[in-house]
Amino acid sequence: MPDQIADRADLRGDCERCFGLCCVALPFTASADFAIDKQAGQACPNLRSDHRCGIHTRLREKGFTGCTVYDCFGAGQKVSQITFGGRDWRTGSREDARRMSDVFPVVRQLHELLWYLTEALALAPARPVHADLRRALAKTEELTRQTPEQLGELDVGAHRQEVNVLLLKTSELVRAGTRGRKKDRRGADLMGARLKGADLRGANLRGAYLIAADLTGADLRGADMIGADLRDADLTDADLTGAFFLTQPQLNAARGSAGTRLPESVAHPVHWAAQL
Repeated sequence: MPDQIADRADLRGDCERCFGLCCVALPFTASADFAIDKQAGQACPNLRSDHRCGIHTRLREKGFTGCTVYDCFGAGQKVSQITFGGRDWRTGSREDARRMSDVFPVVRQLHELLWYLTEALALAPARPVHADLRRALAKTEELTRQTPEQLGELDVGAHRQEVNVLLLKTSELVRAGTRGRKKDRRGADLMGARLKGADLRGANLRGAYLIAADLTGADLRGADMIGADLRDADLTDADLTGAFFLTQPQLNAARGSAGTRLPESVAHPVHWAAQL
């Protein structure tokens, strides 16, 4: 198997090939992120008959910020076109519709793992574990292609734990190349923390709560960002060059500027321009 999936676009949501599964399968709770309550398996009232969002360009304005920060890592098109062979939940059986809603969150977790594994294989310092990473990538991809029944019975949590062991080793190998003392803030409560200009090079920020933290001008080069909660964190002019396991949904939930430096695998969120 090649070190990277041939087209990483396969690990990004493609609404053109999906039946609006995130708008159906996932639950909403009325909050700062969603304007309404919605149960899992219930279609969002904003979802049109063509599986497109009727307020896509006004989601933030209408109170659906949560939708603007979400990405399925390509699970939507995988479930729509491969798992269910292009069968539309609207026109298929009720059982198919129910299974789609049950399977989609499982495949989404697997695709997120594919994203991390693919990135890990692109990191030269992780070469000592590349063989194990390739095997994990192959196994995870194989799991995504199981039948709806098999996916429904899959212990995805156990598989995540297996993969996480390799991702932890990857992190240690990559961060070892950063000079100086490397801060360990794994799982730390840094909500609202004043970290303006902080030196966080090579830091372990796995699962850290950085909600509304001030990271203006912070140096996050080579930091492990897996699972870090960046909701409303201010990344204005921060340097995340070489930061790894950083995903687009994390950035979409944060605030930033044109001066925020990012890894090539992610892009400046569109709404950042509106904040300038």
